[in-house]
Amino acid sequence: MATTDDSFNGLTEYCDECELDTLHEVSVQIRTESTKKENAQFSREPYRVSECQRCGHRTSQRMNNA
Repeated sequence: MATTDDSFNGLTEYCDECELDTLHEVSVQIRTESTKKENAQFSREPYRVSECQRCGHRTSQRMNNA
């Protein structure tokens, strides 16, 4: 589970690579999932992206699986 800390821009989360709770930069990105041009406007989905500030390991997770 992510927790806020006293850092300027980040969250403390468990990192699978470091095997520790480390500072992570977290953002939300809108990604287009369709490769077809005519459907691209309907296939945008939000993803939560988390990057470990210690080792650089990055994970992303689709936010809505409707």
